[in-house]
Amino acid sequence: MTRPITFFLLLACACLAETPSDHATLKASVAQIRHAPDGPVIVQQGDSKAHTRPYIHPLRSPDGKHVLTQFSPGHHKHQTGLYWGQTRINRRDFFHNYKGDYWKHIETRQGSNSMEFHSQLLDSKGDPILKDRQEWHYIPGENHYILDLSWTGTAIQDVTIGRYAYGGLFLRMPWKRGIKASCINSEGHKNQQGEGKPAKWVDLAMQIDGADSMAHVVMIDHPGNPGYPTLWRI
Repeated sequence: MTRPITFFLLLACACLAETPSDHATLKASVAQIRHAPDGPVIVQQGDSKAHTRPYIHPLRSPDGKHVLTQFSPGHHKHQTGLYWGQTRINRRDFFHNYKGDYWKHIETRQGSNSMEFHSQLLDSKGDPILKDRQEWHYIPGENHYILDLSWTGTAIQDVTIGRYAYGGLFLRMPWKRGIKASCINSEGHKNQQGEGKPAKWVDLAMQIDGADSMAHVVMIDHPGNPGYPTLWRI
């Protein structure tokens, strides 16, 4: 069984069955994407040696000047920028656990405007449960960009995905108490009104240090995903 998923930043996520990638890629040690061929690096793969679960950090504004993600704060060390992780697969927690006893890094691939992360999810004996493939595609705009994720999970063992309050695609922004921030979803719910509610998208706005205006990250659920529109943890 295989399942994929589809992100001023717009982040879209789609879940799919296993299909070959139709974009030319090359094997890479670390992947990164620039806003233009001679422009700044906007999307940077994190270090998969210390944190085996694939993640993106730093994620930058289109001009490359401002960082939109936070990596592993002391109070939530599992929150490694922008990442994908299910909370209950065969009773194993791949959302809060990010090291080599849960994740095995297979390879990273780099395209002209894309990156792929290939991993295996491991059971308690270290045997693979699931192949995990993340394809991140970057679409530049004038003062924004789209980062589109297709996630594919291919079962190696029998797989059961259990119910949990949250899991899947997660974004940690550099927020702390006292920083101006807000959110609104497609249904008009503002801030905590949207907690646990279904919505097509959620627009997160936050004042980033050094920026003249609020930075926006819009996270979008793909209409083809199971359970669309998804419930959101805010």
